[in-house]
Amino acid sequence: MFDFITKHRRFAQVFLALIAITFATWGIESYTRLRGGRETVASVNGMEISQREFTEQMRLQQEQVRRMFGGSIDAAALDTPEARQALLDSMIAQRVVASEAARRHLFMTRGAVIEAITQAPDFQENGKFSAARYSAYLASRGITDQRNVAELQSQLPLARFVGSIADTGIAPRVVAARLAALEAQKREVSDARIPAQQFLPQVKVDEAQVKAHYDAHQADYRIPERVRAEYVVLSAANLARSEPASEAEIKAAYDARAAQYQVEEQRRASHVLVKTREEADRIFSELKQNPGRFAELAKKQSLDRPGSADKGGDLGWFTRGSMVKAFADAVFSMKQGEVQVAQSEFGFHVARVTGIQAAKAKPYEEVRKELAEELARQKGARKFAEAAENFSNLAYEQPESLKPAAERFKLQIQATGWIAKSASQELGALDNPKLLAALFSPDSLKDKRNTDAIEVAPNTLVAARVVEHQPAAQRKFEEVKGEVAEGLRRRAAAELAQKDGEAKLAELRKGGDAGVKWGPVRAVSRLDAQGLPAEVLRRAVSADVSKLPAYAGMAFPEGGYLLLRISKVIDAGEQQPDPQSAARIASLFGGSQYEAYVAALRSRADIEVSPASLEKK
Repeated sequence: MFDFITKHRRFAQVFLALIAITFATWGIESYTRLRGGRETVASVNGMEISQREFTEQMRLQQEQVRRMFGGSIDAAALDTPEARQALLDSMIAQRVVASEAARRHLFMTRGAVIEAITQAPDFQENGKFSAARYSAYLASRGITDQRNVAELQSQLPLARFVGSIADTGIAPRVVAARLAALEAQKREVSDARIPAQQFLPQVKVDEAQVKAHYDAHQADYRIPERVRAEYVVLSAANLARSEPASEAEIKAAYDARAAQYQVEEQRRASHVLVKTREEADRIFSELKQNPGRFAELAKKQSLDRPGSADKGGDLGWFTRGSMVKAFADAVFSMKQGEVQVAQSEFGFHVARVTGIQAAKAKPYEEVRKELAEELARQKGARKFAEAAENFSNLAYEQPESLKPAAERFKLQIQATGWIAKSASQELGALDNPKLLAALFSPDSLKDKRNTDAIEVAPNTLVAARVVEHQPAAQRKFEEVKGEVAEGLRRRAAAELAQKDGEAKLAELRKGGDAGVKWGPVRAVSRLDAQGLPAEVLRRAVSADVSKLPAYAGMAFPEGGYLLLRISKVIDAGEQQPDPQSAARIASLFGGSQYEAYVAALRSRADIEVSPASLEKK
């Protein structure tokens, strides 16, 4: 525990702020970009949620679930009315908070933002602001200092606004202790799956059922309007690869940044953490008589668990700044092998230095690759700034072909397969709403003219043109009846699997064995899933365990039913939360406070939802 907390003590402080900044970035850009869109799922105080944005968020959500279950899930099984409504509710919540922030005119002056940047830990070196680190950050994002400051003038106030709401949630000490105990509680869980596939042979679907389903769901079997396109990409990244930095340039950059490549002195130490000075002095005396017992005493008596206690007190290698000051001051004043007692806010430490690595400079060979990449990025950014206007002019002034722009900048003309305007698909460089809107504009569809050069990412311009256009069309029954029949069979098999699973669950709860073959037992907790997907873990830790073994069940997305058996509960007892748990519990209460605030804002908001637009396309 101690070694983790000391190395990551800022994590709990900035976690909510990081979430808020991400939200602010997404939210503000979305609101300004999507205002006035024609296909609207919902509107919140005049801020629209477009059909394309909603579809993209649905795709990302499905991809996350697919990864959770090993990538073998049918996306159609995840695209349910309930899932769509839950996603829309989440997006509406984001909109109402951003609307309130805008109403309050939250803003920071340029001077205040610059002050925040200079104080940011990521840009500090030897206790001072490092212009080199900040420049490297800007280069990695492909933006200028001016643009970064302008973005933060809106983002930081919104981040602080969200954080200030969450900070009002305070967990009572008794509740925090109980929650800490629940976090530490373990449950021995085993599972058994009832796959839907085993019921497929039992399912019979006749053509009349298939036709009836097709007639009732024709919108599911339409081919959307599509185009095949070609495009060229001008980017700083590609330009960087075309002109790598020379050895002389890399060496000059290394010499200019000598201070940046200084590696701080590192120490390796072990400790025994106890509550009182008396305990520390007793252990210190024992070690003077028998130094070889250090690891044994740490394992038996150290409070740093889980953490260094299990490793005989070993904290590994660390720098002075990665440990709390009192402990670091003691350790960095000691000789190798020396033992001292030090006091910190965590208690009393009987510390022993086991290794010393003096401060040194990183050798040129170690940082050469990093420097070469950074210099190439900088060159690419400069070349892009010089080329962007000419590229845009060529695409506009010679609209019948992309070839002039491609030849001028030595770019490859790339081709796509069939793509739709709002379909969930991987489009690479074309996955940009403004670019897709330009491709499907009358100029592009009818006259096959080049689109404007559109910025799809920082320092990345794309110009495209339609090669072939296909209007929206209804797929004929004969063409899709096999697909429809297979979908009906799988749905019916999933229903049979769920029915069988629920029957087995009922029998198990009555004391029978239901003929279930259970998998291996896993000791899980709310903080240690042991490989269980999040929803399965939630079922396991929330099941009623007043009588053991306890059983739970759930349908799983790819079709089938999952049975869970909880055979043992291992309680940790009432305990005060350690710093990590305290931070999580504070975050939990902050989240509850935030949800209540959003609910209040939503009750006063002007919200319009288009049920037809919310339906699956």
